[in-house]
Amino acid sequence: PGGWWGRRERGARPGGGAGAGAGGGATTGGAPTRGTDTGAACRTLAGGAGAGRRAGPDGWGAPPQGEVAAAAALTTLRESLLQPPGEPTGWSTRVYSAFEAASAAVSALGGPCTTLSVVLLEDGAARPFHAGDSPILVFGQRGRRKLEVVAHSPTAYAVEAGFLVEEEAMLHEDRHVVLNALGAEGARIDIGAPVRLNPRDTVVVASDGLSDNLYSEEIVGLLRAGPVGAGLASAAALCAERMAQEGGDRLGHADDLTVLAFRAAITSERS
Repeated sequence: PGGWWGRRERGARPGGGAGAGAGGGATTGGAPTRGTDTGAACRTLAGGAGAGRRAGPDGWGAPPQGEVAAAAALTTLRESLLQPPGEPTGWSTRVYSAFEAASAAVSALGGPCTTLSVVLLEDGAARPFHAGDSPILVFGQRGRRKLEVVAHSPTAYAVEAGFLVEEEAMLHEDRHVVLNALGAEGARIDIGAPVRLNPRDTVVVASDGLSDNLYSEEIVGLLRAGPVGAGLASAAALCAERMAQEGGDRLGHADDLTVLAFRAAITSERS
């Protein structure tokens, strides 16, 4: 049990989240400096037997092809997951199969690509699936990070290997290079182990408009405690501020921004 909240931004102009379902949903927008929408989007899907899936793609290509790629990935993912399985199958297998179907749908477009990040919530745990650099984080109320997927990019790999620190990677000339995406040759899907969620834990799925403008520590600091909607508003405002100052040695990159945040419910039982 818990609730989802969503937030949308278009560059330096703060927008609002709107939602439906268990606690919230999300909308998306494009970067105004480009005058186009590259296709950051999201999908919230309910499941049976205590399961649910949250997905966030971010497409790119000649406008409006990025949006087309992201929409194709989400639509195929949704249709695949809502299709009754031919035989009893676990949700992890179903999500992976749906991810593969989304990859095939984007490849069939013959050009545009999209990242895709999915979180499966089942039996009190969160399991990440991703291709590209759309971030997924899980952290506790006190700020301890339980999960942060490694983006499929040279700078992220360099940070993981200890060759760069995050501050250097965020300003690196190759920071926007992505090595893996649906629609690209040799696209692959990374699957993480399930992470047990405690009461008040927060799950974040976003486009790279968040991770390109905020350090991981800042994301956690803004969303680990307090009202989730207020935390999303603060994160969006800070992203917008930095997007507006893009250029030079300052942190900031104008881009689509979509953020989904889930806060695990507080149980009535005492530990």
